[in-house]
Order: sequence, then structure tokens, then C-alpha cells
Amino acid sequence: MSTSKQWVYGFGGGESAGDASMKALLGGKGANLAEMAKLGLPVPPGFTLTTEVCTEFYKNNRAYPGELSGQVDAALAALEAKTGKKFGDVANPLLVSVRSGARASMPGMMDTVLNLGLNDQTVEGLAQLSGDKRFAYDSYRRFIQMYSNVVLELEHHMFEEILGSHKDTNDYRTDTELTAEDWIQVVAEYKRAVEKKLGKPFPSDPKEQLWGAIGAVFSSWMNDRAIFYRKHNNIPESWGTAVNVQAMVFGNMGETSATGVAFTRDPSTGEKRFYGEYLINAQGEDVVAGIRTPKPLTKASREAMGEGGLSLEEAMPVVFAELTAHYQKLEAHYRDMQDLEFTVERDRLYMLQTRNGKRTAKAALKIAVDMAREGLITEKEAVQRVDPSALDQLLHPTISPKYHRDLICRGLPASPGAAVGAVVFDPDEAANLATAGKAVILVREETSPEDIHGMHAAKAIVTSRGGMTSHAAVVARGMGRPCVSGAGELRIDMKAGAFKVGGRVVKLGETITVDGSSGEVLFGAADMVQPELTGDFATLMEWADKARRMKVRANAETPEDAATAVKFGAEGIGLCRTEHMFFDAERIAAVREMILAETEKGRVAALDKLFPHQRQDFVDLFEIMGPRPVTIRFLDPPLHEFLPHTEEDCEAVAKATGVDAKALLARARELHEVNPMLGFRGCRLAIVYPEIYDMQARAVFEAACDVAEAKGAAPVPEIMIPFVLAKRELDFLKGRVDAIAAEVFAKRGRKIEYLVGTMIELPRAALLAGEIAQTAEFFSFGTNDLTQTTMGLSRDDSGKFLGTFVERGVLPQDPFVSIDAQGVGELVGLACERGRAARQGLKLGVCGEHGGDPSSVAFFERAGLDYVSCSPYRVPIARLAAAQAALAKG
Repeated sequence: MSTSKQWVYGFGGGESAGDASMKALLGGKGANLAEMAKLGLPVPPGFTLTTEVCTEFYKNNRAYPGELSGQVDAALAALEAKTGKKFGDVANPLLVSVRSGARASMPGMMDTVLNLGLNDQTVEGLAQLSGDKRFAYDSYRRFIQMYSNVVLELEHHMFEEILGSHKDTNDYRTDTELTAEDWIQVVAEYKRAVEKKLGKPFPSDPKEQLWGAIGAVFSSWMNDRAIFYRKHNNIPESWGTAVNVQAMVFGNMGETSATGVAFTRDPSTGEKRFYGEYLINAQGEDVVAGIRTPKPLTKASREAMGEGGLSLEEAMPVVFAELTAHYQKLEAHYRDMQDLEFTVERDRLYMLQTRNGKRTAKAALKIAVDMAREGLITEKEAVQRVDPSALDQLLHPTISPKYHRDLICRGLPASPGAAVGAVVFDPDEAANLATAGKAVILVREETSPEDIHGMHAAKAIVTSRGGMTSHAAVVARGMGRPCVSGAGELRIDMKAGAFKVGGRVVKLGETITVDGSSGEVLFGAADMVQPELTGDFATLMEWADKARRMKVRANAETPEDAATAVKFGAEGIGLCRTEHMFFDAERIAAVREMILAETEKGRVAALDKLFPHQRQDFVDLFEIMGPRPVTIRFLDPPLHEFLPHTEEDCEAVAKATGVDAKALLARARELHEVNPMLGFRGCRLAIVYPEIYDMQARAVFEAACDVAEAKGAAPVPEIMIPFVLAKRELDFLKGRVDAIAAEVFAKRGRKIEYLVGTMIELPRAALLAGEIAQTAEFFSFGTNDLTQTTMGLSRDDSGKFLGTFVERGVLPQDPFVSIDAQGVGELVGLACERGRAARQGLKLGVCGEHGGDPSSVAFFERAGLDYVSCSPYRVPIARLAAAQAALAKG
């Protein structure tokens, strides 16, 4: 290993070795601290151990690089010089915070230690220097508590019980009532408890404390909650975390000190207003952990919320003016909404962090559009600023304004949207019930990072403590879950399995509704309304549509789905599954009659009964879609799917339809297949029973003529033959379709433009795409089945093990969610290339679930497809993803 390798970078105190562009090496926090210091902002000095140390740490069985120790000593000496204090010095001790800082923001996912460097001697030095013994011992007890929890892995509640017992004995209600003497006693009790638990005393050597904390931060990169967060936010394990060691500044030095969290714009709504909270005489974790309920920063916010007390603007106007200047400078510099942490030590403001703020989809949209209008960013940058998957949050219901609200309680509107579910108090139970398909609402006093799996499983979250920047609020906003925090009247009784508000009791399992936009918790299941997508949404979509190359269609076969698709901006139907139309109660009898028929004549007679229904289906779709293309996939599933399978079901169907029960059961058994997914389905049915596709073709062309006559404009039908593996299959079926088209057009005296193409869903079809394209006028990749047949995975069964495969790094992600670019993607690319070589201008699309997945959409852009098709509600997501993919490609 090279001796010149730099593992440690200093910042603050007039110099910074790093800057904002070095996030990969210094982590987000370290890079931004260095950048703020370069901008001349008041940043307490410190140093960063790079993410490469983390990588080496795990590569070498949790051992550090050889030169690290010397570089940390040198950085510590430089920090002592900048602060004029000495680490471990009794008279003038330097105290530090040790924090994680990954490349991507992971709020609350990894560990932090404050006030490091305190022991029985240095605490007296701190008391002398500050002239405040109570503050010194309060800082010491906080350090013992955090260090014991993070580094020594002792339970938090052990300390809570000691503190609670001390408060009860002295009849104190809040922590602020404890005197210096009280804290001295609590510290002694804490240390006794640690020694009893570990069999050795709490570490008093500051150097030992420092290395213990550094090790704990690196170790926390692989803790359960960090792994869970990375998995759900697609953050690679290989990135690692940096460690930031920074000189402490104290917000708990009395009434002229404070700590707070701020956002340069409202992270829930995106409004351009300074937003945040602060606490006087507190340390940073008090605001974020929700231990005390903080006050708003601005007078306007305080008045709007009807709060007493003073805002920061009123309590510390000089500090507030400085903070305002800093936040404006930072937002203009980073050209994005910033999330800031600050501390005021005896009327002096320090900036501890800036990062691009987490925000709801609604806020992301508004901020992107507003910043483009303000000239801070371009329209193209605005399009790239909004995560397509986050649009999901905007496409879901809210509570109907006409609904009579049975209000249980009110809290803070921490994360917008509304949800209905059964009350649960335990995150594990929430996760288990959600897995079983039950909608649940997680109700907690406050949440901690350990609860993340339960929060993810819940439809919404309610907490009785904590503010708008508490853990619950920040995490819920990131996940798109509605959240009400700080519902102070709510009391949870775990033993009784209920929560109480005044005299009202709501039990475990009872249904409630959470309105995260108003901060209300309601009893029962509220009526929901679908969102109207206008204003900023329409503007961003307009910009996205200008930027994208690929068209976006929808998978739809009902008039409702088609209308929704058009409302969301679909440019056609990319997949109309005709079999869904056959399951209708009026039609299933005729379908079964067709299956039971022993002759072609019998089958045609049954199909004649289906024909008028099928024609009307297409009329409805063509009328809604107008001039937009409609891709109609002819019957695909095996016939046994339309038949009952047990004797009991056969008898019930026989009674209802007059069909012979024994004949029905015998035919079901005859059609039964061991592996129906690869069986008698798709075009194979039509080659044996051509009359099925004949009826469907006639229905399409007659419907198209009907609509053309009625509307004066012809629809654009595209007939798709599924499950093709050879050109000859398509030759045979296209020949029949063309013959029926000619017959209908001759009879109706008009000609409609149409295409006949195929779904590419078998590896053989992809490999022989050049041959197949001689007949096919378009290809649509059925990536669901192509993934199954290429990877040998059953979509219905592989869920049992795919999660483990992804966790263990066997596969990068679930291939049914995001396309397997290496294998399945290779076949798609090959089929595109060979198909277009055989037929110039061959239209190429995709109609599997991947059509609505942003990372898959980016792949399809690179592959040169003409369109993607997805479910109606994912159309806006695909439009934005297609725009971002085109911009990324340049």
C-alpha cells in the first residue's frame, strides 16, 4: 500500500482539503462541511476519515490501513491548533462529535456520538471554562448514554430507567429541572450500571473513546437498519460511509444557546418559505429524536400553528438574521433546497450541516418548477430533479371533502397524503400483517431507526411525540407514507393494546384514517378521492414531454382504464389483454361452450355468441383512444383457465349454465397441463383452432369501421399475435387476419390502416427476430414472460427466494421489477438489431411490467425502443423516466 495515500481530510478554521464535488470520497456530510467552510460560513473545524477507510476496513476483516493512526493524530493536532484547546486536557479540554456521513443521505440510519473526550477530570475543566457545572454534567451524562448505546452496545432503556427513577424520587417532571448535583448523581449511577453490565469501567481515555466511536460508525454501515435503508433506496453497499470528527459546539449552555434544524423551503409542500424548528438550551439529538417538542423558526409559522412561546426570529433576532443570510447563500450556491443543522452557543451561530433536503413528491415537483421559473435551474434540470418513482405519491387518493370526519386527535402534518388501516403498535407486527396483505397504521410514542421495517410496511404512521423534523417525519416523507407526528393528547397503553385520547379508547386492530396533510387522525375508514394532476404537475410533464424521445402507452382493456390512461397522458394502448374481456359473467358461458364443443361448427356457433360483445369492447376502446394506436393482443392464456377445476365448481357451473357437469370436469382434466406457462397457449391455440382469432379479427375490423363511420376519423388498430416462436406461425395467422380484414373492408366499403405484429417473449423469437420481422410489422417485448423463459424463473414462485438472492448479491435486483439488462436485456437488444436489419423502421415497444419501472425505461431508451407501455397509473412515471433517460443519453 502506498505511503502517500491520504485517508484523512481536514476542514474549517480557514482551510479545507475537500469540497462538495468529493462526495464519493468524503461522504455527503464531509464534502458539504468542507464546502461551507470554503464559502466562509461559521463551521466548527474538524476532519473526515474517507469512505475508502470503510472499504479497507471491511476488505481487511475490520482492520484499519496502517497509516491511518498517524494521520488521525496529525489531524487531531491541527484541530487542537485551530480551536486553542487540547484533547484530554483537564484545564481546557477539546471535545468532539463523531458522526457518519455516507455518499447518499441516510437520515438516522447510522450512529452518532456527541461530547466525546469527557471523563471525570475533563468534565470539571468544562465546568470551569463554561462557568456552568450543570451544563458540563448534563453533557457528560449525554455522552455516557450515547457512547454506551452506540459503541458499547448497551440498551438505551437502561439509562432511561435510571433517569426516570431519579426524576420520580425528586418529583421532577422534565429534564430541565435537574440541578448540577442531580446530574453528578445520575452520571455516577450510569457509570455503575455500565461497569455492572460489562464487568469493566466506562472508558475514560479520550483516545480510546475516539477510536471506539470511529469503529462504531464504520460498523454501523452494516447494521440492520442501514442495510434495510440501502436496499429500499438502491444505495450500493460498496459505497461505504465516511466518519466526521468535529469540534463540539454546545446548544445546551443555557438560555442564550440553542440548536435547530431548518429547510430552505417547506419539505412537505415545496412552498418558498424558511421552515424548521429549534430548541433553546438543547443538543441536536433533542430536536431530531422527538424527546422534546420544538418551536418553529419563524414568527409567521408560530402564529399559523397557533403555538405559544417564541420563535427563533423573536427569541434571537440577530442570530435569525445571520441564519437567513446563510440559508439564502447556501440555496443559491447549491441550486437546490437545503436541509441545515445549526447550533447557537452563547449567541454565536455555527453551521453543522447542509445537504440537499429530503422532500415529498409534491414538494419536489413544486421546488423544481419554481426554481426553473426563478432562473436558478433550467427546465431540463427541473425534469431531472424529480424522482419518477416518487410521483407515485401524487397519484394516490386523498380524503373526500364531503366525508364527515370523526376526529380522534390532531398532531403535526408531518408527511402528506391519506391512508386507512388497522391500528398496530409494534413494528414487527406491522411487518407481519402487511406481508399477509392487511393494511395497517403504525401508532408509536416516537419512532427510532430500529422501527424502519414496520414503517415501510405501514400505510401511515402516527406518533404522540416529536416535531416536523423528527425521525418519523423525515423517514415517512422519504417513503411517501402519510404521517402525523406530535399528537400530544394520544396516550398508548401497550398492556391494554389500545391508545387513549381523553376518554376515548381505540383498540389494536380497529380501523382509523390518517390525514398527513392536515395532521388529523380519524376513526373509521374515510372516503377517498382521486388526485387531480394540474398546475406544477402539468408544467413538469410538459417539459418532460419536450425532452423525451420514446412514446408512452398504457396497458388497458376496460373503458375505465383507457380513460385513466388518457387522463395521465398515454399516447396509445400498448397492451389490450382480450382474455380479460372473456371472464365477464355474460360471456364466460359462451367461452365454456366453445371449449366443450367437439367440432369446428360447434366452436364457431359459441364464438358467434361472443362476437357482438367483443366488437363492442373494441368500439368502446377506439372511441376513447381516438387517433391513438391500440395494440390488441389476441387470446393468450391456456383454455383450462376458463374452466372450473373441482367437482363442486363444475356442478355449480353446470346448474347455472345448463352445461353437463361431467363433460365439464372431463374437459378440464383433459386440458390440464403440468406446465401451462409453456403449454397450449397464445398462437398455439389459434393454429389448432383458427376460428378463435378469426372471430377476434372480425370484431376488431368491424369495430374500427363502426367508429370511423360514426366519428369521421379512423382508429389505429395494431393486432398482436402472442407467444410466437417461428415465422411460419405468424405467416399462417397473419394470412388469416389479412383475409378477414379484406373481407370486412370490402363489405363496409372502407379501408382502415392496421398493423399485424408479435410479442417477443421467448428467447427463440428474439434470436430469430430477423426472420420473424419479414412478416411482423411491429415487435412488442413481453418482458414478464421473456424474463421467465430466459432466466428459468417462475414469476409466481420465485418470490420465495429472489429476496435472498438480491440480499446476497447473486442478482442486483428482482428481475421482474427492473429488467435484467445483462441477460434478458441482451436478447432485447439483439432482437431490435436483427428485426430492424430485416425491416427498416420496424416499430418496437415493450408491454411488460418493466414499462413503468424507471431504471428499465432508461435501458429501453438506450436500446432504441419506440415506446414503453405500463399500467395507467404509472404513465406519468414512465413519461418522466423516459425524459430523464433521453437527457442522460444526451
